[in-house]
Amino acid sequence: MKIALLGTGFGQAHAAVYAQRSDVDEVIVFGRTPEKLKNVQEQFGFATTTDLDALITDPSVDLVDVCLPTPLHAGVAVRAMEAGKDVLVELPLATTLEDAQRVIDTARATGRRVFVDMFSRFSAANEHLRDAVSDGRYGQLKHLEVEGRTALLWEGYHLGLDTLAMDMMHADFDLVTSLLGAPATLHVTSTEGPDGRGSAVDVVLGYPGATARCSSSSLMPKPYGMRGGYRATFTGAVLEHSMSTDFSGPGTGSLTAYAPDGEKPVELADTSPYAAMIGHVLDVLAGRTEENRITPSSALDALRLTLDVHHRLAA
Repeated sequence: MKIALLGTGFGQAHAAVYAQRSDVDEVIVFGRTPEKLKNVQEQFGFATTTDLDALITDPSVDLVDVCLPTPLHAGVAVRAMEAGKDVLVELPLATTLEDAQRVIDTARATGRRVFVDMFSRFSAANEHLRDAVSDGRYGQLKHLEVEGRTALLWEGYHLGLDTLAMDMMHADFDLVTSLLGAPATLHVTSTEGPDGRGSAVDVVLGYPGATARCSSSSLMPKPYGMRGGYRATFTGAVLEHSMSTDFSGPGTGSLTAYAPDGEKPVELADTSPYAAMIGHVLDVLAGRTEENRITPSSALDALRLTLDVHHRLAA
């Protein structure tokens, strides 16, 4: 398999996974900055290019992995599909629901396969939570708190109020909507750092018989890295998950169940959700599995909520 990886920012996390895959024959990385491309080439040994059009239309490319700035996601995905490529799109899929639908319509018209990097669906802790809600092992979910905190780990990359919801909170909203659906009420509060590069947002979601809160901050100092997790309060127990990582994806995490009969650690598979997500994409493309778990249509509920919060922050 030959992969066109577009972007040298968060694309490095994808590059680190591809470099470990025996079923990936070649990766070519597109970027606009020669110095960043040189760093990627030295770190991973991948070929690089500054010619986006030539790479997308290269007939030997099987998969186009779009890790470009968010406003470019939908347009480049459509171009790649029209050039006969399957596509993996970094979060979020698009900046409007209309563009997201355009991606879905183009996939249907061209017959190409599209994957959205809903990496959090492959988190072992999130999968345990989904299973617990589905089978009712802890009773009814009453309150869900999801939190993410990060330093600005990517050079030149900002997470102010104009980008935080789209670039950081989308995956958390996907978890919430997959468990509780669309909220009946929505309340948003926020603050921004003195230079506008960092920000913090709290979102409170109301449901019949349940509540949820999503909190994100990019105001942390660089040594802090990236940390977060969730606390899920059921009628019969509490699940608490914590994790820490850096820009490359792999990190550490723990999950604990607190019930009337005591505190019990939950064993989690030691797998990076980014690696699992890319593994799923390659399995589908190779025919090792049929179901695409991260289709564009499955991302629409979370995208709708993300855009709602984003527009409120921009108002």
